[in-house]
Amino acid sequence: MNRPAPRVAVVVGNPKPASRTLEAATYLARELSGAEPDLVVDLATVGAGLLDQRDEAVGGLVQQVAAADLVVVACPTYKATYTGLLKLFLDRFAPDYGSGLSGIAVPLMLGGGPAHALAPELTLRPVLTEIGAIVPVRGLYVLDSAHDDPAAYADWLATARPVVSTLLAARTGAPA
Repeated sequence: MNRPAPRVAVVVGNPKPASRTLEAATYLARELSGAEPDLVVDLATVGAGLLDQRDEAVGGLVQQVAAADLVVVACPTYKATYTGLLKLFLDRFAPDYGSGLSGIAVPLMLGGGPAHALAPELTLRPVLTEIGAIVPVRGLYVLDSAHDDPAAYADWLATARPVVSTLLAARTGAPA
């Protein structure tokens, strides 16, 4: 019997399009799901629609992300937190009105040094939980200089992959 593959989305809140953050998030999504993400939202390319609550294109992206089984939410660390660009997008999710995240979310942040290593846990994880996501593993912080080094992700993946795989299998019926 064929089981549905999990729907995987990546949301990147870096103001620079096609950023290192995008590369890191896409890598992490592939490593966690075993496949290319179904949806990649590079918010730097979305434009002024993020400022208009009635923008249909942004509303469609919100619906697609909300329906994903796994969402990697990634951002550079700005002043010890996530960017305003990401906040504009996340503000669109309202679990009380049926548009919250319903799947598993993984917070990922990149930064210039170790001083902000707790930023994914202290700033991004709470907002993802608030908008309905299941956040079963600790957030990941990767140094900008190591964004393309698989070793920077290896220890975290060794712990997180089995948890995420098990939850995705339970959610979708796909093998773990």
